[in-house]
Amino acid sequence: MIVFMNELLLLNVCCFFAWRYCFYTLWVRNAEVTILDRVPTGIKGLDELLGGGFPEGRCILVVGSPGSGKTTFAIQYLHHGAMLGETGLYVSLDEHPEHVKENLTSYNWDLDSLEKKGKLLIMDASGLRRANVKPDGPHPVFSSSSSEGLSFTELLRTVSKVVEGENVRRVALDPVTSLMLRYSEEVKRRRATIAFFDTLADSGCTSIVTSELKTSLMDRRFQLEEFLSHGVVLLHTLMHEGNVVRAVQIEKMRGIAHDTQIRPYQFGPTGLEVFPRDKVF
Repeated sequence: MIVFMNELLLLNVCCFFAWRYCFYTLWVRNAEVTILDRVPTGIKGLDELLGGGFPEGRCILVVGSPGSGKTTFAIQYLHHGAMLGETGLYVSLDEHPEHVKENLTSYNWDLDSLEKKGKLLIMDASGLRRANVKPDGPHPVFSSSSSEGLSFTELLRTVSKVVEGENVRRVALDPVTSLMLRYSEEVKRRRATIAFFDTLADSGCTSIVTSELKTSLMDRRFQLEEFLSHGVVLLHTLMHEGNVVRAVQIEKMRGIAHDTQIRPYQFGPTGLEVFPRDKVF
């Protein structure tokens, strides 16, 4: 009788823990459904490395050397969103927007048409000059004026207003390096960087911020932006057997499983193309 009671007690305990395990598993799976909402990048092969795209509502840092394709990455991401019916905002912190569009004409993305339809908003914040909205246009168009200066605070406030007022879902700021160079003191630079990323996180948009890769792959130093962002995508330019090799690496992407290997990419006829199953070396 005692043996039977012990076996019965053991069975009840096992059933209890089995129930808890099933409940916990279902809870985790439901939580993952929320985490795994993705925003497709539109970059061929990259979404396969990400399992579908960037985590929705997160801020992603794209780091690369000059000529690695950071601006192409940013505009291609916004263009794909526009094709899906999502409004995107591109903030140029360095080059004049017209020059940016001229450099990308070979891809036939028809950015001017997307602007007219209100699916692509372009803000010229190069040199932190004041951005004005033209009231006579059917859609917001941003221009620069060299007579008045745009402060860092005003830039953040303007971005927030545009995101809210135009139902912007995707944002690309290119590059944050230009913004941080105006601060000579490290403390002020850190505060500005934190405020910058907090604004993007609070916007609810899925944002891309580009930054310059200051050192080589082997001896590079981590930047403050990399710790503040939810994800980091590195665009490497490597030398292998006398040849220049372009390679992409998803260094960090919080909340989702992702490929961490260094994969080759190229400038294709329709934009950047990643080869998700090939290895660089």
